[in-house]
Amino acid sequence: MKEKTPTSIFYVDDDVDDLDFFNEVATEINEPVSLFEEGDKLLQQLQNPPPFASVIFLDLNMPVKSGFDVLREIKATMAISHIPVFILTTSINPDDIKLTKKLGANLYIPKPTTIGGLKKAVKHVLSIDWNKFEISENEFVYTETKKTV
Repeated sequence: MKEKTPTSIFYVDDDVDDLDFFNEVATEINEPVSLFEEGDKLLQQLQNPPPFASVIFLDLNMPVKSGFDVLREIKATMAISHIPVFILTTSINPDDIKLTKKLGANLYIPKPTTIGGLKKAVKHVLSIDWNKFEISENEFVYTETKKTV
């Protein structure tokens, strides 16, 4: 029997508090998570597994390498371009939303203001088979009150 390949949620954000909140949510829902404070560190891990990323949550507003740059690199790299990427950011700028969709993000999630809201968003993302599911234009931005499936 083949050994199961270790997979994990990957999350990159320069805000340590947001990393802690995300880690708390992942622990509560019993999902392995790898946390990164810089886009370059995430990209290095993606190129040198294990663990392997099953999904990536990506903040946009980071120093050195922005989430836009990280998303571009992920989608331009054949070996990792298939990994679903979810933007998790405080920005609700329509230009940011359009650009991330154009660059290949799977879903845009404005950062929830509560742990419960974050937990709901993460569970929602993990409940979808992203290999088969294509999100429509008007469902690209996730809100707690609107289901995408």
